[in-house]
Amino acid sequence: MTPRRTRITASLIAAATALAALAGCGTGSKDRATEALGTHGAAKPVKPEPAVQGLPGMPPVLDPKDVYAADRPNQLSPVVKDFPSRVYVPNTESDTVSVIDPKTFKVIDTIPVGRQPQHVVPSWDMKTLWVNDDKGNTLTPIDPKTGKVGKRVDVHDPYNLYFTPDGKYAIVMASLDRELVFRDAHTMKRVKTEPVSCYGVNHADFSADGRYFIVSCEFSGELLKVDTAKMKVVDQQKLPFKGAMPQDVKISPDGRTFYIADMVADGMWVLNGDKFTTPTLLPTGKGAHGLYVSRDSREMYISNRGEGTISIFDFTRNRLTKKWRLPHGGSPDMGGVSADGKTLWLSGRYNSEVYAIDTRTGEQIARIPVGNGPHGLAVYPQPGRYSLGHTGIFR
Repeated sequence: MTPRRTRITASLIAAATALAALAGCGTGSKDRATEALGTHGAAKPVKPEPAVQGLPGMPPVLDPKDVYAADRPNQLSPVVKDFPSRVYVPNTESDTVSVIDPKTFKVIDTIPVGRQPQHVVPSWDMKTLWVNDDKGNTLTPIDPKTGKVGKRVDVHDPYNLYFTPDGKYAIVMASLDRELVFRDAHTMKRVKTEPVSCYGVNHADFSADGRYFIVSCEFSGELLKVDTAKMKVVDQQKLPFKGAMPQDVKISPDGRTFYIADMVADGMWVLNGDKFTTPTLLPTGKGAHGLYVSRDSREMYISNRGEGTISIFDFTRNRLTKKWRLPHGGSPDMGGVSADGKTLWLSGRYNSEVYAIDTRTGEQIARIPVGNGPHGLAVYPQPGRYSLGHTGIFR
């Protein structure tokens, strides 16, 4: 026998031995034996999940199927992992920020700020909390590591504040000025002003690729679509409901749908952001106001300010599943979810209090007295790589 035939024979014997071993492995052995012989047919190439072509400079999307993939329980960035856990509550009528220790449910500090603070907003790099002193025409910086207050920055009509996904610009929602003002994300120097024809620009959220964002105009019942790179309004529509008053905006985990709470329509609008066609209304409760996604991206909490309830929307089932009622009523408004995902924190706008709600049971854990007119409270720190603004939209 030639050396070449010897090698072939040895290879066949080895293959037969391997098949015999596979045959004794129990269930599925026949299939595995077929695969070992190479007679199963060539496997079809697995198509990789298409990468999201994000806005240039934007951190890459971790999961094309879940824009909130970086927001898992206690998944804190190295930037914030040593920050003390606090709840910051802007009191619009007291011109203060109440600071709550979430472990004791007690107010541990009261910080004087500018006139009519509306929201406490984490910066894109997550190192600073900006208090939006709307009537004071300033932004007050707070160091979340030390709790110290910095020098106020002159910014006109800062009702709300967002950041472009690339971290370059802050976007001031100048509600009364009827402007979207793009500013340097660090110095807050004005870069571009985009006038708008609607009234009351207030809340927003970005598409999965960060290339556009949807803005609600509460006083004229309209929605805007804004090109992020061009810093320009590219589309606009009137909501199909008389007296509509759109509020908070949030994108679905899969990035396909925007939800917009409406305080007068008593529900949330369901919008295809890419097509920007007429949205449909999903009733949730009287005075629907704030929208917050759970840490597992399965549910969204909707605060119904006019009836003291929180509706639960299930993304996977595409429907409302539960409604939690605050004992003795209340006015649940803006807030956020704790880093571990176990507590939903909401301000009680007209009751001078803050609510802590167990996200597993819907039960009220605490009801904490604060200043007058508590509004856009921020739970901090939270999981995520960077902040898009408001009371904490993290990616």
